[in-house]
Amino acid sequence: MNRYERVYLILCAFFVTSLLVGNMLVFKAFDVPMPLLGTATLICGIIPYPITFLCTDLISELYGKKRADAVVVVGFVVSLYMLLIIQIGRHLPLSALQDAVVQEQYIAVFGQSARAIFASMVAYLVAQLLDVRLYHFWKKLTNGRHLWLRNNASTLVSQMVDTVLVVSILFGGTWSTEQIIKVIIASYFFKLLIALADTPLMYLGAHFFKDIEQETQRRLESVT
Repeated sequence: MNRYERVYLILCAFFVTSLLVGNMLVFKAFDVPMPLLGTATLICGIIPYPITFLCTDLISELYGKKRADAVVVVGFVVSLYMLLIIQIGRHLPLSALQDAVVQEQYIAVFGQSARAIFASMVAYLVAQLLDVRLYHFWKKLTNGRHLWLRNNASTLVSQMVDTVLVVSILFGGTWSTEQIIKVIIASYFFKLLIALADTPLMYLGAHFFKDIEQETQRRLESVT
């Protein structure tokens, strides 16, 4: 495997891993102090999830829109697969070698996973496809200049869409409107900080893998 495909595979692996881990951690919340917001409630899944946007932005920059769309679709399919396996495990009878509490623990952890993963998948698919399109919109508008602008402008808008969708679908009907709004604000504020913090990583990746971007351009020119 050459460097061109190996880097793409690594970015895809980080993308899918961050996505799946984020899906698995949606039901544990924690409180953190935040400037202006006081104590904010966040969902554990928010920790790895912003990495997915960094990955799609890097793939967009280095490999183009088609490959970025491809990894988004793969992530959606893998999430469906994970949901299927979890549901199969939920309905399989417990072994006689295990205590009945094991099944109770499984249900406690994964019992609401269908709704959680559905909420995450809907928000994920809309937000990630939007992120890829906004990224290339800004790249075309600026003629490839201002990497910081397309990285942050695409991520901040798509993460807002993602946050509103996932929190509303996941907790609508179980939490009050006030609680949902507070979690949306806190979650987006956290994502905003992460998006701004990962800008140097975006520049580092674009610089270190400049040869991959050039290879993509050569391939596109050879096709046309």
